[in-house]
Amino acid sequence: MKHHSIEVLAHQDLTEADLCGLRQLFDNEYQEFGEWDPHLPYGYAPHDVHIMARIEGRVVGHVGWGRREITVGTETLAIAGVGGVLVSADARGMRFGSELMSWAAQSMRDRSRVAFGYLGCREQVVPFYESCGWTRIRACERSVGCEGEPVVQEPGPPIPVLSVAPLEMWPDGDIDLRGRAW
Repeated sequence: MKHHSIEVLAHQDLTEADLCGLRQLFDNEYQEFGEWDPHLPYGYAPHDVHIMARIEGRVVGHVGWGRREITVGTETLAIAGVGGVLVSADARGMRFGSELMSWAAQSMRDRSRVAFGYLGCREQVVPFYESCGWTRIRACERSVGCEGEPVVQEPGPPIPVLSVAPLEMWPDGDIDLRGRAW
C-alpha cells in the first residue's frame, strides 16, 4: 500500500489545504446535496475534531465529531456526536474506515470528557459500526433538521453508541440532541 497517514486535528487547526481536501472528498461522494460547508456540512452539525486519512498527502478518509450535552430520559450526557464518516471510492477495502473509527474513539478519550460516542446511520452500515465496537440502541430521537426545523424520529432507524468511559451504560429514555444531528 502507498504511504498513508492518519491525523487528528481540531477544527480551528485545519489549513486551507485540509479544507480543500475535505471539500473534494465530500463533494465527490455527495454532489447531489450541493457544496460541502465545514461550518454546516450539508445542513448537519459541524465537527470540533477531524480525523483524516491521507495517501501521499491526499485526503481519502474522514471521521468528525463534536462534543455536546444531550438529554436522555431525565439524564444529561456529554457525548461526541460523530458524522462525516467517509472513505473515498478509490481507497475502500484498505481498512481505513475501521482505522479512522479507532483513532476517533481514542481522540474522544484523549480530548474531551464524554461518556459516549453517538451517531446515526443507514441500516446497511450498522455491521461496520458494530465491528468497530459500537452498540445499536433503540429510542425516540429529537433534533433540529437540516433546514432548521424540529425533527422527531420514532424508534427504529439505527443509533449506534460507543461507551467511551469504561463500564458506562446508556440510560433508558427518549433522546434530545439539543441541536442538529451530525
